[in-house]
Amino acid sequence: MKLHSNIEGNGFPLFILHGFLGMGDNWKSLAKDYAEAGFEVHLIDQRNHGRSPHSSVFNYTVLAEDVLQYAKDNEIDEFSIIGHSMGGKTAMQLACQHPSSIEKLIVADIAPKYYQPHHQQILEGLTRLDEAEISSRKQADELLSEFIKEQGVRLFLLKNLYRKGKNTYGLRVNLEALKQNIEEVGKSIEGHSQFNGKTLFIKGGKSNYIKDKDEKAIQQHFPNAKIVSIQGAGHWLHAEKKEDFFEISISFLKA
Repeated sequence: MKLHSNIEGNGFPLFILHGFLGMGDNWKSLAKDYAEAGFEVHLIDQRNHGRSPHSSVFNYTVLAEDVLQYAKDNEIDEFSIIGHSMGGKTAMQLACQHPSSIEKLIVADIAPKYYQPHHQQILEGLTRLDEAEISSRKQADELLSEFIKEQGVRLFLLKNLYRKGKNTYGLRVNLEALKQNIEEVGKSIEGHSQFNGKTLFIKGGKSNYIKDKDEKAIQQHFPNAKIVSIQGAGHWLHAEKKEDFFEISISFLKA
């Protein structure tokens, strides 16, 4: 599995992993800030997302191994990593499986616990979109609006839309594999696995993905973890409160 990436800047390697149905490009703006701060930023598309290869196999063990193989292919022995949501689970799994590869770990708005599948409406809308004959982005947005009311979520999802021909569009995500493996997306980090390195959890103050009761599990898996909340931010905290997210994360990475 040779993952696609965009690389920005020079310096110590910083890998960034997007969330479910996202892609590395979602972090393009922040990547420039990290690059200016002295990091070599790798915006990685995870398997079945963005421009990375498709596969019927999809779980956090293989997602973590994909990233480790990416590091080996790029002759990188040690790196720091930021993961949002699903990408945060991948980053946690990787840190626990291969702690010597990770200098610092940042997890954005996800806990190591199990989450019930909750993307069914989104996947249904994307399936309808994939099956329809769409000739414009406006038409795609109108179709998706029947399933997803929040315009911001639709704009995020429509970044997966690409032009296949003069008047035809397709989706970059491997919908079939993601639908078949949707239970895997919510799975918890394995029972007694631990990463003792420097770890920062950043949660959205308006998000319910990390609750107070989850802090015990976080500390069990990540004994040196700090947890910081960004007030007024939801689940997409890095987009909603970009400056706050950058200041908190860069202070941790530079410390």
